[in-house]
Amino acid sequence: ESLHSSVGLLGISAGSLLLAVHFYSSPRAAPLIPSTALGVLLLVLSSILAYAGVWRSLRNASLFLSLCLTISAFWCGYGVVFILEGQGVLEDASDFSNALVPGLVTFTLALLIITVVGFLCREVIVAMVASAVSLASAHEVAMHYNTAFGSSAVACNYMVVCLAGSYFGLGRILCFLTKEKIALPGTDLAKKKPHEQIQATSGSVNHFAATGLVLNMVSASVFGCRLLGITNKLFIGQVPWLWAAAIYQIGICILSYRAMDVLMATFFGFTSILKFGGGYSLLYPIWQPEEPSFPTPFLVVFSILFVVLALFLILKSPLDGVYLLFYVAYCIALACCPKGFFEGGPQGVDVAIFAASALMTLIHLYNVKASAKIPTGKVAVKALLAHSSFLKLREGADLHAPYLGYSKYADAEVLGYACSVLASFAITTTGDPQAPLATVVVPWVTVAGGILKLLGGSVAFARGKTLESSAFILYAVMWIIWGLTRYSGLYSTTRSFHAAVGIIAFMLFNAFIVFCTLFLNIAWFFYSLTFLLIAVSFLLDAVHALPAGYDIAATVIFGLVSFYCFLSALFNSIFEGSCLPMGRPIVQLSGVGGGTTKCLHLPARKASSVKRIADILKNGGTCGIPTDTVYVLVAACKRPDAVEKAHHSKRQAQDRPMSLWISSLKQLEPAKHLFTPLLWDFMEAAWPSPISLVVPRGEWVDFLGMKDSAKYVGTPQSIAIRIPDCSVTTHLIDLVGPIVVTSANPTGEADTTHHNQVYAKLGDKVDAVLCDGPSPENIASTVVDCTKIDSGNIGFFRVGIIPKSQVKLIL
Repeated sequence: ESLHSSVGLLGISAGSLLLAVHFYSSPRAAPLIPSTALGVLLLVLSSILAYAGVWRSLRNASLFLSLCLTISAFWCGYGVVFILEGQGVLEDASDFSNALVPGLVTFTLALLIITVVGFLCREVIVAMVASAVSLASAHEVAMHYNTAFGSSAVACNYMVVCLAGSYFGLGRILCFLTKEKIALPGTDLAKKKPHEQIQATSGSVNHFAATGLVLNMVSASVFGCRLLGITNKLFIGQVPWLWAAAIYQIGICILSYRAMDVLMATFFGFTSILKFGGGYSLLYPIWQPEEPSFPTPFLVVFSILFVVLALFLILKSPLDGVYLLFYVAYCIALACCPKGFFEGGPQGVDVAIFAASALMTLIHLYNVKASAKIPTGKVAVKALLAHSSFLKLREGADLHAPYLGYSKYADAEVLGYACSVLASFAITTTGDPQAPLATVVVPWVTVAGGILKLLGGSVAFARGKTLESSAFILYAVMWIIWGLTRYSGLYSTTRSFHAAVGIIAFMLFNAFIVFCTLFLNIAWFFYSLTFLLIAVSFLLDAVHALPAGYDIAATVIFGLVSFYCFLSALFNSIFEGSCLPMGRPIVQLSGVGGGTTKCLHLPARKASSVKRIADILKNGGTCGIPTDTVYVLVAACKRPDAVEKAHHSKRQAQDRPMSLWISSLKQLEPAKHLFTPLLWDFMEAAWPSPISLVVPRGEWVDFLGMKDSAKYVGTPQSIAIRIPDCSVTTHLIDLVGPIVVTSANPTGEADTTHHNQVYAKLGDKVDAVLCDGPSPENIASTVVDCTKIDSGNIGFFRVGIIPKSQVKLIL
């Protein structure tokens, strides 16, 4: 923790030193650092700051992460502008000023907000650094409009940042390396109050939202400055700010999924599309003399998606939902203006978005750090919905439980479906084949249908949704290739046979996905099937046989199906129940995964659930339960029929026999005289723990009541016994008695590390699952051979979570 914050502080110091040298030497004819070299160095430092901010935020959220990410985004756009100047793209000083000022204005205000919150929340280091960088940016803006403001003032502010950052950064490294024996004043991290760290890491607050709102200020500033006359024109020099903000906003989108905030992650994905589109629009002089036009259907649909997202977000945070309405107005303004970003209507909304984003940044930063919160309406809406019997918000630890396995990310299907809607309605525009770039279509298709859909597919894969992730990734590749081919001038009027062959290959892959969705649900079946219609339209266009209107009809149908999936995913992620169901599988499997309607799933945190699992085991059932390592399949020793059932349902191999678990040695007390004193003492010392002891088989097995089913437990010579170090498991054994245990997966497969994997792997062969989320460990227990312990020797059948050295210390 200390080293990563030090890396951030030293990175800010290094960049400030470079800028100080640059501004001190700028009055010279030849600056000490060429513009291109300065730009490249700033890009390198911006990546270091992004790493430091993200890594620290995943461990301990604080205001420092907002500072690192904000300055990182600032220097990323700033560095590219310097590179453009060094390469002669910006022709004169006026172009350089027009390129720099929108970004400088934004980050001056953003860093000032961080400064205010830092002083209010007693984050002195952050406030000091942010205030100095903010003053430097303000002086630089003034310098571009009035030569009386010299560059020395800018350099002086950056020197303050350099000295302060170096002191605290090196001080923290020194404190860390000397194990706090040497600590410079103000750099001792051990003096932080424990409750502040707990508050910073607890809860489900999205600590990245503030940085995403700052990035919204950047794009709004570029177009708002043109309306207010602060800049003279919109041109290629301002693209770095827009695309840097877009790239960083995709990163914030991913981090928001990491923070389990589906709605804000979707919102940031939407706004990144607008930023990429704005930057693309400013590149028009490269391929045509006139400003491009904008497709109305796409922008109307985009405004509808923003409205829907705002309505759902109001139920979680009313203030954030109202903020989204500014983007509804923005999309409507763009749809009403043929020239889009270049007209006064959208630019006026940009000014409003800039002011609203600044206010929301202040509120988010303050509420994340301060103990006294600025009210946002969450409590009032929650109280209102508490009286509703129809709409009930989803809450609790299982809100973002993954479908299969453990995932650190929330579900991104909402964004994936929304991108399908946007991409499909974007290609309803019939552009001029002679001038395909005259209408802005490429960013909508490639970014929405491609990049963000790849993001959704990656998150779905991380959550165990193999089929959904494969479909999202396949469709993303298709949208990118087709969007670039058809709408960026790469697709000639003479249709290509090779393109048709490639599309047929995509269609074959999609046909397999359509077949697989028969076993998933109805909505996914129609979603994949209607995309096949779009692929057919691509194929017909490639062979120059596309009927008039077919492509528009196919995209509209696919868009409507995608919109239903978008609404269904939103409802299912916010509300309990299934207001808009995805439907049941068209073909119901009776094997693996087919037991979802029969298998009980009970939360382990409830004592009543443990009692119910105990009753099922007493009645001869088999259950999947959590342990101190991985999930296991268990049966009661007193029910020989259940022991035999567990053996056959698992397809147990002869070399992987079932083991015996107890809750305390008192359960073996009647047979104590059958164990040697050394073995008994070793069992007392080793348990409870994730250590299984293989002991000689003997008459003591008869005391357990397994009768003929005892042959399925252990080997003819030995049996593995363990007392798990898990309160839920031992309480269950107290209620049931000794249990036989085997891993909750078919023989030869990987261990089961989440309760969803139990029924996914065993299906209706298990009667109930005690659900406790992801396993605390992904490694099985250590298995120790104690059959020759009386001679002073022990062996190891398997070295698991407990190493050999630790086991030998117990002996």
